Amino acid sequence: MAEAAELGSARLLAAACREHEEAFWERPVLAAWAPGRVNLIGEHTDYNCGFVLPMALQLGTVLVGSPTKDGTISIITTSADADEPRRVEFPAPSQSSPLSPGQPRWANYVKGVIQHYKGGPVPGFSAVIASDIPLGGGLSSSAALEVATYTFLQQLCPDDSDLVAKALLCQKAEHTFANMPCGIMDQFISVMGKEGHALLIDCRSLETVLVPLTDASLAVLITNSNVRHTLTGSEYPTRRRQCEEAAAALGKESLRDATMAELEAAKSRLGEEVYRRARHVISEIARTEQAAQALKNRDYKTFGKLMVGSHNSLRDDYEVSCPELDELVAAALEVKGVYGSRMTGGGFGGCTVTLLEAEAAEEAQRHIQEKYSRTATFYLTKPSEGAKALPL
Repeated sequence: MAEAAELGSARLLAAACREHEEAFWERPVLAAWAPGRVNLIGEHTDYNCGFVLPMALQLGTVLVGSPTKDGTISIITTSADADEPRRVEFPAPSQSSPLSPGQPRWANYVKGVIQHYKGGPVPGFSAVIASDIPLGGGLSSSAALEVATYTFLQQLCPDDSDLVAKALLCQKAEHTFANMPCGIMDQFISVMGKEGHALLIDCRSLETVLVPLTDASLAVLITNSNVRHTLTGSEYPTRRRQCEEAAAALGKESLRDATMAELEAAKSRLGEEVYRRARHVISEIARTEQAAQALKNRDYKTFGKLMVGSHNSLRDDYEVSCPELDELVAAALEVKGVYGSRMTGGGFGGCTVTLLEAEAAEEAQRHIQEKYSRTATFYLTKPSEGAKALPL
């Protein structure tokens, strides 16, 4: 059944502090935490300048550490799923000697933030990373790591504390050091999350609208298919190129500006696959705006129908679902009290998100597990706050 998330950051903090003492012979003096996220609706719209509706999770990533005097940065990850080695050491960057990406891959997310950080120069430091976000589950473990690193650096050598700039720099780190051309959503929600709220983000203007999600009779259930995806070097850049191709053919800067009528008129020029990719994005942007309004109105039935429409479009038009995710969604929708369910995240595995009556949560988990051909992991969660420094 679902894991209790409330104790997450305290448990992670204690584990990270213990590891730091064992590895570096001293207690850490600084600590930061940043949440993962689940996107309720608005998938593959962020890099098309559209709308997304994520919420920050109680699952997150902790980074603890201390400044050192030798100019060396030493970082350990406690994640069993991270690639080896789990400890890295490198000189703090300077103008003449910048950092560059390499192996292990997990360290690139940290290095990218350190290299681009504007509050420097960054001194040497020791650090330990601990996380309870499943890697490759589509809950944004990478953005949480970037934002936790940035929040730690803000204590080590303060910057101007601009939240939008913080999110954009973490996105830049992922583009340049992890070679992943992600949109802005993941970093934005990890920085800007607010307890009890989802966040409607306009990925073009970067304006945000808080959408209350505090109804005690409502629950958000995340189901991990435990099928892992790695997006870099896979289908993600291809989808992005197809969207850019469609926008260019329609004479638009992005698909945010395109209408379904314009897309239909240009269908013969686009080719079937590019047409379907664009149809998903244009319809998903509209669904996300409608869903935010439905949530504000506490119209959960409409919200649920929009979630199902989103999943079907991601499965059929964008082709980023997989049999396991389709199984989980179908099983969830058979349960009384479920409003809607969909794949969430980049796709090709990872998680589904289900909106349901709180009293149906236990039965939903039992039924989904019974129907699923593999073993699922469940997280019952509430909207969390964004990144923060933790007292030690």
